Formats: sequence, C-alpha cells, structure tokens
Amino acid sequence: MSKVAIVTDSSSYLPDDLLSAYNITVAPLVIIWGEEILHDNVDIHPNEFYERLQKEKVMPSTSQATIQAFADAFTKLHNEGYEILAVVISTALSGTYGSAIQAKKMVAEARIELVDSKVTSLPLAYMALAAARAAKAGASLEKCKEIVESIREKTEIYFAVDTLEFLHRGGRIGGASRFLGTALNLKPILTLQDGKIEAVERVRTSKKAHHRLIELLDKGVHGQKIINMIGVVAAAAPEAAAGLLSEIKEKYTPDEIILANLSPAVGTHTGPGTVGVAYVAGIDPEVFNP
Repeated sequence: MSKVAIVTDSSSYLPDDLLSAYNITVAPLVIIWGEEILHDNVDIHPNEFYERLQKEKVMPSTSQATIQAFADAFTKLHNEGYEILAVVISTALSGTYGSAIQAKKMVAEARIELVDSKVTSLPLAYMALAAARAAKAGASLEKCKEIVESIREKTEIYFAVDTLEFLHRGGRIGGASRFLGTALNLKPILTLQDGKIEAVERVRTSKKAHHRLIELLDKGVHGQKIINMIGVVAAAAPEAAAGLLSEIKEKYTPDEIILANLSPAVGTHTGPGTVGVAYVAGIDPEVFNP
C-alpha cells in the first residue's frame, strides 16, 4: 500500500503540532520588507509581524513560495517513499501554484498531484488537514485529492477588514475596488469567489461588521444537516476573534471548530484588525474515510 504525504503553503497557517502529527510539509511564502527577505512563519510569526506592521514606515510586500522550496519538499518525501498531494493558495492570489508545477517537473520520478484550493487561510488549512488525516489512516493519493476537491466545493469564507489600503497597495483588491473612496469609517466585508477577492457589502462599524459575519455564516449553513467545520481567523484582533468564537459555540455544533491566526503573508494584504469566519458544510462524513 502506498504512503501519501501532504504539502501545502504557509498561508494556511497550520500550527506546528498538527504539522508534526500528520506529516504535513509547508512551503513558505516570502515577505519582502525593505532589504529583508523573510520566510513566512519561519523567520517571522504573526504577533511579531502585526506589531511591526503598525510601527514601520516601509511596508512589506510578498512573493510566492519558491520553486526550490517545493522541489526540496517533493524530493525529500519521494526519497522517503511517499506519493505527494500539494494543495496551495488560490492562483488568483499568488503564483505559488506555478512554483509547485515547476517543482513537479524537477522531480519527475515522483508521483505528485497538485490542487489549486481557490482559497487561502482557514479553508486551505482544513483541506490540507483533512487530506493528511485520511492519508495517515491509509487513504490513497486519489482519495486524498477527492477529499480536498470535495471541501473546495463546499467551503465559504467571509472577512471584515479595517481598511482597503493594504489590499489596494498589494494589488489583491479584486472586486472590492468598488468600495474604494467611500467613507473611511465604513468597514468592508469581503469574500472569495472563484479564488478572487470580491465585495459583499460595507457596514458602519467594526462591531456591526462582526455581527454581519455571523449573519452571513447563519445564511450559509442554514438548512445544512452536516456542518463539517466552522472557524474564526484573525489578524491582531484577539478580542474580536474570541467574541466570534464564543457566539459560534453557542449556536452551532460542527464536527470541528478552529481558531487561527492570519499568516503574515496574507496579513500583508489584509492588514491588522482583519477578522473572518469560514465554514465547510454538506459533506457526508463517509467522504473523509479511506
């Protein structure tokens, strides 16, 4: 029976204990800060990053995970006898998938499948984690890929940002550009559709934005007999994240609840104060079985 290992990128921001428990390898995205080249979640972590982001005059930019990072991961895992599933950040947000394609060509002897998640952050983390759990239980490469693709079709994420400044400056603003130039106190609520950032609506305060996130979550899972995962993600907004999580726990009993930080590579574009909710619903638990 073949062994399967999962590779993802650092925008998923999976904690170290889960990476170790399920043999998940991470290719770090790159943060460019002045003259510094920093590897996401390796050279700089969320707390340090968001503190620095609010103080620095020079703002960071990001670059995709490198071809070499994937090639090294693929080579190591292949030499250890693994077949490989790489699931990465949306191609509309990063060139990371392209790096993985080029790396696959460099390790032609390995059996490697690639998936564009069309998302980032929590939904990507859940895809990688679910596939890795199945792989640990003996699932085939095909089965692991099926799990990822099933989640991709059944996931949504909504997030509220304090300002569109970071998305605009980083060129990731997408359909949210129609909110530019509006009153500064309005808080945009955004989502990902077909891998791209799109505008949902805008509300007057952060408190109302966070309430609206719960309403959008309610609408998304309404009528679903199975709620596989609900999660909260935040960038330097611990109180808001805790409040959202508490409300979710009072209202829902999903199979899994996750609280996560927004990785520096993603936070570069959304900015501090961002909070979001994500969910996966409607997948028969049998899909997750090897």
